[in-house]
Amino acid sequence: MALIFDSWDDVVAFACALPDVEMLSFYGTPCPKLNGKALASPGREPGSFAVMCKPDEKEILLETDPDTFWQTPHYEGWHALLVRYGSDDPERVADVLRRAWWDRAKKAQRQAFGDRP
Repeated sequence: MALIFDSWDDVVAFACALPDVEMLSFYGTPCPKLNGKALASPGREPGSFAVMCKPDEKEILLETDPDTFWQTPHYEGWHALLVRYGSDDPERVADVLRRAWWDRAKKAQRQAFGDRP
């Protein structure tokens, strides 16, 4: 089955397939979380979702693929960025979600998962 991220449902399905992820409230909205920490949220902008990421990676993603990764003033300075649905590179989007998982994982979860994507 090919990876696609055309909707919030696609994001949730992918994220919830990662180990130990569960849907819990995040600012009043059910979102995929690991160890109580959000991986992604529907975002505030139509046609996009928000994914958590480290600031240095955020800058790289914004610079190298602005058609997929972007931000509004609301997300500036926050450890998250917006991802447009329907990316031409769904594997890259999947890796960003996997890294969000890895960054929130406990040591034992990381060891079971393997190296950071």
